Amino acid sequence: MNRDSPSTPPPGTGDTLGLLALAERQESSGRQQRLMVAAAATGLLVLVTLGGIVLAGLGLEPEKGAGGLLIALSVLVLGLIAGRNLYKLFRLSHVEAVLGHAFQAAISPQVIVDPQGRAVVANRAWHSWIGRDQDHAEAALAAKFGENAAVAAEFQRLRKTARSNQPGLAELPVLKGGRISEWRRVIVRPLSQNYIVWRFEDVSERKRAEQAVREEKAKLVDFMAHAPVGIYSVDQTGRFRFVNRTLADWLGCAMDELTGGSLKLHDILAQRLEGVAPYAVSAGPEGHLRGDAFMRNRAGESFPVAITQTVVMNEDGKALRTRSIVRDLRPEKSWQEALSLSEQRFQRLFAEAPIGIALLKSSMIVEECNETLLRLISRPRDAVLKRNFVALVPEDHQPEVLARLTAVAGGKDAQKPLELRGFGDPGASVILHAKSFASSGNGGEAGLMLFVADYTEQKRMEAQLAHSLKLQAIGQLAGGVAHDFNNLLTAMIGFCDLLLQRHKPGDQSFADIMQIKQNGNRAANLVRQLLAFSRQQTLQPKVLSVTDVLAELANLLRRLIGAQVELKLVHGRGLGLVKADQGQLEQVIINLVVNARDAMPQGGQILIATSSHHQERPAQMVQDVMTPGDYVRIEVKDHGIGIPQENLQRIFDPFFSTKEIGSGTGLGLSTVYGIVRQTGGYIEVQSALKHGAAFIIYLPVHVEKEKPAGAVADMGAEKQAADLTGAGTILLVEDEDAVRVFGARALRNKGYHVLEARGGEEALRVLEEQDGKVDLLVSDVVMPQMDGPTLVRQVVAKRPDVKVIFISGYTEDKFREQLKEGEVVHFLPKPFSLKQLAGKVKEVLTGEVDE
Repeated sequence: MNRDSPSTPPPGTGDTLGLLALAERQESSGRQQRLMVAAAATGLLVLVTLGGIVLAGLGLEPEKGAGGLLIALSVLVLGLIAGRNLYKLFRLSHVEAVLGHAFQAAISPQVIVDPQGRAVVANRAWHSWIGRDQDHAEAALAAKFGENAAVAAEFQRLRKTARSNQPGLAELPVLKGGRISEWRRVIVRPLSQNYIVWRFEDVSERKRAEQAVREEKAKLVDFMAHAPVGIYSVDQTGRFRFVNRTLADWLGCAMDELTGGSLKLHDILAQRLEGVAPYAVSAGPEGHLRGDAFMRNRAGESFPVAITQTVVMNEDGKALRTRSIVRDLRPEKSWQEALSLSEQRFQRLFAEAPIGIALLKSSMIVEECNETLLRLISRPRDAVLKRNFVALVPEDHQPEVLARLTAVAGGKDAQKPLELRGFGDPGASVILHAKSFASSGNGGEAGLMLFVADYTEQKRMEAQLAHSLKLQAIGQLAGGVAHDFNNLLTAMIGFCDLLLQRHKPGDQSFADIMQIKQNGNRAANLVRQLLAFSRQQTLQPKVLSVTDVLAELANLLRRLIGAQVELKLVHGRGLGLVKADQGQLEQVIINLVVNARDAMPQGGQILIATSSHHQERPAQMVQDVMTPGDYVRIEVKDHGIGIPQENLQRIFDPFFSTKEIGSGTGLGLSTVYGIVRQTGGYIEVQSALKHGAAFIIYLPVHVEKEKPAGAVADMGAEKQAADLTGAGTILLVEDEDAVRVFGARALRNKGYHVLEARGGEEALRVLEEQDGKVDLLVSDVVMPQMDGPTLVRQVVAKRPDVKVIFISGYTEDKFREQLKEGEVVHFLPKPFSLKQLAGKVKEVLTGEVDE
């Protein structure tokens, strides 16, 4: 809505136009104008005629007398005057007719209103804009501009201005539904007699053009102000004439501080520039056009920028100004630093990666590799770079490596890596992964990326795991077989003892029975070896001095090795005590010494040396990891043929032997390994062909602890008691009929009253039916439906005074965890003899138990 000064007269208006409008209202056709002209001519003619008549009436002839001539001239003059006035009236009528046509033909709506605001005359454009039915013009105009209060108020102001006999001008919008439909330039001018003329020029196109210009200008201003680069202009003195908001924000200033203050370009540059123009950005021949610089913000912080500018002269040819663009280099510097850091990290990752990495061209030529790869293949860098990678691989692997790399380079994705042996080191194993990469698009060609990982340790650990699982499986099998064998051997040895009670020495059957018993005992020893290997043998650990054990065993060892082999003992000083089963420890030493003897068929020396050993950190020992601590070290060393390297990992396998068939069972070293590990120790082997072998045993030093409650009271070594008879009631629970029959007969022969049961549930029924006291419960551990420990808990709950002996082909380790704190039980391992059974029963019943 625009408003012009009221003093500006609107063009094309005036009293003449107003009168013309009034005349047009009375005479509205061209025919009436023509009648006026004819009337004027007729009037002139009438005047001339009347003048002649007057002269004639007076009797005066025109050509006679001066008086008549004077009168005639007067009449003539009057006629001429009247004709002239009539002509003017004709001309005026013609002009007003032309103006009336122009008024009607105007493209802008125009209307003349009377003092009451009613339309006196209006053109066709008015009727088209407002409507022909709108007689009250100003009311229609008030409605036209009345949708918006401000516009309505401005229209009323124009109206009051005209009524106060002053012209007015304003540009008002016409709204429809709250939106501008058009713009009108409203011109109002007062006429005589309090009439008013209104004209409404359509300025919508100009307004739209102006709005478009304003919007584009606003966009340009916004772009200039918030452009991602700084923009400024300085004059020849370096004073700022323009600065956009971006640069002002970088500098921490307001724009008017730079353009309206005393700051100059060189005031915000961190470096001092001397001998250059005030508008130059750097030194040098092109410093006035471009340069890298550091700007300083209000806080005094400098930041790098790149400035490019042009210098233009003003119209006067004297002053100049610049058009300057400033690019903030901080993000670029940050990107460069990040890129450099990324490159450093990648280079460090590439160089220090724990796996070998190589970059190959499509022709298999090595372009780059890291130190790990060089170490894996045991070659210097110059022997690897620019060489075909396939040629670096062991010959037996070259065909498959070439095929794999060719396939990967052709786009095939290799899921499974290649395993290569003898890569660099004959004993090493590596796995090879290959991945293709495409061309970088800037001159780089496609190629392959190789990853080579050392697989040696993992292969060794996998072999150890497989070996351990195999030993575990064999151990479980051996334990199960030993359990069944022990039941059979218990019956065989037991019934032999019963037979020997009836067949004394000198009897014809005595020798046969003894032969059966001796072979049964041999079988029992074999079973003990199986249990020792599987670490399920029942041990009787005691606190021992290794020095004393070896001293007692020395004579037996010398008889075993013969005269050709010398036995040398070297005892260490200050050895700690160990807790072990003396018999099993002696068995370990005997097995190692016998093996050492067999390794020196021509004779030699066997050294047994002891010492103290402190282990600082975990160490690998065969298939186990030795934990830190204090140990007693026992070394058995020979100077025999040695052990081949390929056999070192198998010598502890069960049934593995390098001796001739029939010369050994293959259980000697596996038994040694099982006993040592079951004791909590470790074993190490050192050997080389033709340089002998050394077996080193590490037994943990025993630290005396308080005896725990609820432990197994005694493992029941065979008692050589003079009198094994006794009295009392014994409940014997055993699911193996042969073992139960033998045990019951043996105990009855010694004077005991024996109750028998085939299982736990039957034993409970027997106890319910037994009115008298039961002194001892002898039960198998593993039985169907109800096992021994469960049976014992139920029995003890009802008869807390009952004593218990467990018998089993397994060890007491199988049920130790099932015992509750405070439960005291006794254990007798199978196979046992009649004397062992009777002796154990008497010990428990009389309370004379050896610790």
